[in-house]
Amino acid sequence: MSIKGKAYIAGIYEHPTRLAKDLSLAQIHAEVAKGALEDAGLTKDDVDGYFCAGDAPGLGPMSMVEYMNLKVRHVDSTDTGGSSYVLHVGHAAEAIAAGKCKVALITLAGRPRAEGMATGTVPRSRGGTPTPDEPFEFPYGPTVVNMYAMCAARHMYEFGTTSEQLAWIKVAASHHAQYNPHALLKDVVTVEEVVNSPMISDPLHRLDCCVISDGGGALVVVRPEIARQLKRPLVKVIGTGEFMRAQIGGKVDLLTTGAAWTGKAAFAEAGVKPADIQYASIYDSFTITVLLTVEDLGFCAKGQGGRFVSDGNLIAGTGKLPFNTDGGGLCNNHPGNRGGMTKVIEAVRQLRGEAHPKVQVPNCRLALAHGTGGSLGTRHGSATLILERA
Repeated sequence: MSIKGKAYIAGIYEHPTRLAKDLSLAQIHAEVAKGALEDAGLTKDDVDGYFCAGDAPGLGPMSMVEYMNLKVRHVDSTDTGGSSYVLHVGHAAEAIAAGKCKVALITLAGRPRAEGMATGTVPRSRGGTPTPDEPFEFPYGPTVVNMYAMCAARHMYEFGTTSEQLAWIKVAASHHAQYNPHALLKDVVTVEEVVNSPMISDPLHRLDCCVISDGGGALVVVRPEIARQLKRPLVKVIGTGEFMRAQIGGKVDLLTTGAAWTGKAAFAEAGVKPADIQYASIYDSFTITVLLTVEDLGFCAKGQGGRFVSDGNLIAGTGKLPFNTDGGGLCNNHPGNRGGMTKVIEAVRQLRGEAHPKVQVPNCRLALAHGTGGSLGTRHGSATLILERA
């Protein structure tokens, strides 16, 4: 069943906070839900479908439905890390097309900064019952940044990619973040500043890494006839793809991400090509995440990502593929260590013409949002979403 044109994103909201010392997780979920519903012109009483992931406290959808006093007939708590919320849009469109709900609410919240979490530099156990991989990998002290650094080092070895080329991704994000009053890092940086920042895990420097921030976001996905009744620009879901990438019994490929599968599926369903995309929200936990993703989505050939980004192609106003015009996870916001939600939100802003004038893509009609959850070096979940202004 194709979901092309079966659902619209009617409401978006990104929490303005980047440090939530006095807010609980549940409260942030509720505040972003309220913001997205108000943006859509709806109320909580209109919601009959609810979607959340592992960031939701307690028993996930059960706890949050009660906390927000929702009356829903469909829930989905699929958790693929930071890509969950991109994937949730596709699941919401499927549920709407199948008649399971009419108005779907998707929420995200996190407080890693307030909690002082060592997000990427300390080995993390999932707690409770160990995952199947932990007994084999945890003794070696894997950290998030080490996993991504392996991918960057391999790309450099295979294709001659340089730290300076990776730095251009951060430079592009910083050019956009300067216009975002809520961005955690607003200063424009140079290639030299990136490569001279402290080395965290060779070859990744501090400025190759995303910010750690609190906050959250929410989306409202609705049936087409409801969208047409609301006083909001029409943003239609036309293509989705999801894929779980793992080590395949030890056949590790550090340079091919799940985007190689999700992109093809989303483009085929939407009936468009990479060259048709006018704006892209690309998951940017690290600079290498962006480089591998643009290759695997087909925006450039494998191995050519370094040249593609260093030519300035990601910078709005001059580049072929303006990306993350809110500053992305590298500069703006990576709430709860899960960046997929903000990727969808900025893509919708671009299609509505609501991005900052300095970074708004003129007459933007086709946008892509891609999420990567987990770790590129081991296992991750990918999700690609293609949206169209109707």
